[in-house]
Amino acid sequence: MSTIRDVANQAKVSTATVSRVLNNDSTYKITEETRARVWQAVMQLNYKISSKAKPQTSSKKEIVPDKSAVKIGCVLSVTKDKYNDPYFMSVLSGLEERLFSQGYDIAFIRTGHELEDKKILFNTFSEPITGLFLMESLNGETYEYIRNQVRYIVGIDTDHWDIDNLGYDHYHSASIAVQHLIERGHKEIGFIGGSGARGNIKDSQRYRGYYATMHAAGLTVNPDWVIDCMWDEAICIERINKLCEAKQLPTAFFSASDLMAMAALSSLYHNGISVPDEVAVIGLSNIEMSKYSSPPLSTIDVPTKEMGIAAVDLLFDRMNGNTMLPRKVLLPTQLVVRSST
Repeated sequence: MSTIRDVANQAKVSTATVSRVLNNDSTYKITEETRARVWQAVMQLNYKISSKAKPQTSSKKEIVPDKSAVKIGCVLSVTKDKYNDPYFMSVLSGLEERLFSQGYDIAFIRTGHELEDKKILFNTFSEPITGLFLMESLNGETYEYIRNQVRYIVGIDTDHWDIDNLGYDHYHSASIAVQHLIERGHKEIGFIGGSGARGNIKDSQRYRGYYATMHAAGLTVNPDWVIDCMWDEAICIERINKLCEAKQLPTAFFSASDLMAMAALSSLYHNGISVPDEVAVIGLSNIEMSKYSSPPLSTIDVPTKEMGIAAVDLLFDRMNGNTMLPRKVLLPTQLVVRSST
């Protein structure tokens, strides 16, 4: 295990400086460059503050420890405010419901954005964490640090193959949505989504499902109708507005999330475009408010609450000693047809 002296040597500072950075001591002036070097060394060396309260581990089969000693956290995937995304809030409600029913609760909730701050990252995981629900893939350095701190991690729609992962088939769900539009007679179909952590919207499984289904039907994908709104409703509305002003709209859009689909509906409405008579829209996730949009949104139902419940069961299974290889669990999705298509 790394020591504070190891961190000081790697950061080329004194142990006192390391201590001041870790404890946010503002008595002495420390440059931002020095702070950054210290936090970088902390991450690279997997440094942890020693604690006599840390539980002893056994080399044999483990069981769920005393409930009072269990600390379970959650990392949310949100783009802006912490609790503004109904998709992840529904998953979270399933997590909490299952945990509460077993006498546990969530000790902390962080976002991927917050954990990019190395001080927040270190402070969050400086105490022993029993388990973690991870809804964000995170960057490589942050994920590796957390992986070294927490033994039991369940991913929810993440890219990691070294932990249990639970989600749904993005590619297949996108294909179902696009096929529905094609069966409605649409040949000019656009795509709304976000590049996210991948950096390229065309790398997402939802885009690939869209593209493959269009290609299989002999239809052309117009790059002007592929909208990367970075999961931001305002950007989505702005880009749909531009297509409306240029009179270059497709006859239908598949949106990779209901929130972006409803942003598109808002833009079309304010531009006097009738849905679905002039442009049809289908989303993905079936969040609660999608049935109350104008018109009600066709979508692909994703069992988000059940996803949270199943994730808790996977975590408890690991805590109870299951050491089999990491599992990838996909829950079923289904088409929900409403008035927007």
